[in-house]
Amino acid sequence: MSSTDFYQSTIALFDAANSEDPNMEGVNDREYPKELLYAWRMTEMQERYAPEASEAARLAIRAQHIQRWKIPRNTYPMDRQGYLQWRTGLYKFHADTAGDIMKKAGYDDSMIERVKAIVGKKGLKVNPETQLMEDVADLVFLEHYLTGFARQHPEYDEAKWIEIIRKTWQKMSQRARDYTLAGNIQLPEALKPLILKAVQE
Repeated sequence: MSSTDFYQSTIALFDAANSEDPNMEGVNDREYPKELLYAWRMTEMQERYAPEASEAARLAIRAQHIQRWKIPRNTYPMDRQGYLQWRTGLYKFHADTAGDIMKKAGYDDSMIERVKAIVGKKGLKVNPETQLMEDVADLVFLEHYLTGFARQHPEYDEAKWIEIIRKTWQKMSQRARDYTLAGNIQLPEALKPLILKAVQE
């Protein structure tokens, strides 16, 4: 098999794994498994933002949330420490799940470990491939998920929203920030003034 065959087989297996998500999200009058839709949005954003991305980065971006529903937030203490433990546990779970699927598809150990490092968010701000996945995730959040997050938290005031947006902004590379400010992603209209205020102050 060629590298392209390995890649296509692995993407299909990632999508099959995510299609098992019992949680559904509606788009244009159709329902999709939530994590499958998220994975598609990640790849779509990567192709717009960084079409030159390496094979390892493209695989990691597709697998970033793979089967996330299997480790619900409420399996950890519902406090700040529990949240951090949950996030750390998710990174390892996603990396291991992606690695197991890649092995079944025929990838060698070196490529598997490279993808696992990206999915596990190793070397953020140091490993360019990990930073690329973070950039794509942040861009997807701003374009597709910020509005829904806002609906879930009507109690947040402007100061809290500015804090949340700035935390996202700080995780992004300068390239991703410039990409956003250049109008390359569709910011939610209702929140656009607040987003621009948060990132330009």
